[in-house]
Amino acid sequence: MLDDTLKAQLAAYLERVQQPFEIVASLSDSENSREMLELLQTIQGLRADKITLRTDGQDARKPSFSLQRTGGDAVAAQSLRFAGLPLGHEFTSLVLALLWTGGHPPKESAETLDNVRALSPADGGDFHFEVFMSLSCHNCPDVVQALSLMAILNPKVKTTVIEGGAFQDEVEKREIMAVPMVFLNGQVFASGRMTVDEIVAKLDTNAGAKEAAKLNAKAPYDVLIVGGGPAGAAAAVYAARKGIRTGIAAERFGGQTNDTLGIENYISVLETDGPKFSAALEAHARAYDVDIMNLQRADAIVPAAQAGGLIEVKLANGGVLKAKTVILSTGARWRNVNVPGEAEYKNKGVAYCPHCDGPLFKGKRTAVIGGGNSGVEAAIDLAGVVAHVTVVEFADQLKADAVLVRKLQSLPNVTIHTNAQTTEITGADGKVNGLKYKDRATGVEHLVPLEGVFVQIGLVPNTEFLRGTLELSKFGEIIVDAKGHTNVPGVFAAGDCTTVPYKQIVIAAGAGATAALSAFDHLIRHG
Repeated sequence: MLDDTLKAQLAAYLERVQQPFEIVASLSDSENSREMLELLQTIQGLRADKITLRTDGQDARKPSFSLQRTGGDAVAAQSLRFAGLPLGHEFTSLVLALLWTGGHPPKESAETLDNVRALSPADGGDFHFEVFMSLSCHNCPDVVQALSLMAILNPKVKTTVIEGGAFQDEVEKREIMAVPMVFLNGQVFASGRMTVDEIVAKLDTNAGAKEAAKLNAKAPYDVLIVGGGPAGAAAAVYAARKGIRTGIAAERFGGQTNDTLGIENYISVLETDGPKFSAALEAHARAYDVDIMNLQRADAIVPAAQAGGLIEVKLANGGVLKAKTVILSTGARWRNVNVPGEAEYKNKGVAYCPHCDGPLFKGKRTAVIGGGNSGVEAAIDLAGVVAHVTVVEFADQLKADAVLVRKLQSLPNVTIHTNAQTTEITGADGKVNGLKYKDRATGVEHLVPLEGVFVQIGLVPNTEFLRGTLELSKFGEIIVDAKGHTNVPGVFAAGDCTTVPYKQIVIAAGAGATAALSAFDHLIRHG
């Protein structure tokens, strides 16, 4: 199950286990159960003095196993269960769960841990979470690890992590067509990547008001950055290195990089993945004592001339931050195709991440809307998993790199339609069952029967809250000059939310550094 190198690494990690715990497995005579038993025996054998393995579990989901502490300080009601093998992207989640159960401290802040421990349902019951994931999903580990940690820390939280491929019948019955998908007490709670803080905030109805009060009490910043992607992180590092008070208010630190599978074009970094890159951005900013305020969405900006001398950034939770200068690096998000059925069937056949959700469509018919690099790469990836891929491109030819187009054209289970306008995503019984497109040359409309549609048509800037305050382009981008200045004094902008061409990580980072240096120059000249 594990090669010698992985065993050696796992053994080194398990040396950090401080208190005893047991693994209780629920198994059948299936091949998956045999593989799980082999994995669990390996884990137990690497730290037999602290870990006990039992195989008398009676959970209905087989194979599965739970982790529970033993001894005098055991949490009797603690419940963390893995159903299916947590390998692939989830192997790290398993290792962390073992360490946390064994008393190794998590890296979350003391405030976050206290907030988790304080959670309690209003009805006095428990929070029963079920999180469905796939082993190829790079968004899933954050959610799995967050809910695992919550189950370990708080006896009121019960978490079951379910590998969708091992329990396909349940996936079909619940009509799960995107991961990670989280259920709370049997009802859909959330889908997509979430952190511990985001989950806690969603459970704690008073969290917003408490957070707003904390933000209102903060002293003004010399430079306040709105957005925590590559542009925002670079701006923070450059500003903080000047020795000035620097803060970042970010809805999700890392921005789009969190949803990027492979990064191979950031100079000096041969290869990494999005989540690792995002974590590195945050670590770099924290190394310079930047005040990072995560999970903060900006609702409005008030120029200094209207706010009495300092620029104000109003947040969705009611908080207000003040600063001498502001750098806007709010990034962009996936563009919707905006046809009937897209919103109705989102996560019910309409998806945006082929790496995450592609395995859920194994053996099924899918479509990719978009013929740029993202669309063609998605189609190539899906072709290795699904029964058939239909690519629908509005232009009269695919816009992706020639090498990608050649690869796509070589695949036997791919059909390509160019000069084709998507008009509707159809469905029945709550699920996608087809895609309609119009041949732009003839005007004839066609229906493609299928089960999944992946939208890959580019990005839209996150700038809606700035309309009427800053000058925007016809595409909604913040208009900036070569130094990152906007039309409002003291307000700068950088990255994918601006008119800077070529939306690339390295370009966003450079623009962030430029904006920070311009903000510092503004402070020198205008006090």
